[in-house]
Amino acid sequence: MLMNEFMLLIRNENDHFSTLSPEDQQAFLDKCMVYIEKLKEEGKLISAQPLERNGKIIFRSRGAWKDKPFTESKEVIVGYYHILAEDMNEAIAIAKENPEFEYGTTARVEIRPIKAKEESTGYEYSNI
Repeated sequence: MLMNEFMLLIRNENDHFSTLSPEDQQAFLDKCMVYIEKLKEEGKLISAQPLERNGKIIFRSRGAWKDKPFTESKEVIVGYYHILAEDMNEAIAIAKENPEFEYGTTARVEIRPIKAKEESTGYEYSNI
């Protein structure tokens, strides 16, 4: 069966994790590990990582490079899961099981299919 790659981008309010009690933080991390282990056992996890809550957004404006802290926005990408799924429906089902939804009301998951090849060039991105 052909599996497709998807990126699950975990979005949340910048300081959401810090608002949890130490006990809830540990419970959340434990549930994330169970979620990750389940995906590994099913052969559906390629990689997953939390992201630091600092960094920069760069952009060009009138020919000049500029940057700003991405924390100026209320919502940030706090982590990702790179998964394998049959189709978008299965990717959505996998995303719905993410513990982020159990520990807050601001979590959102952006689900994006990953292109295996750029159609116009034939290059595979993973080989670049």
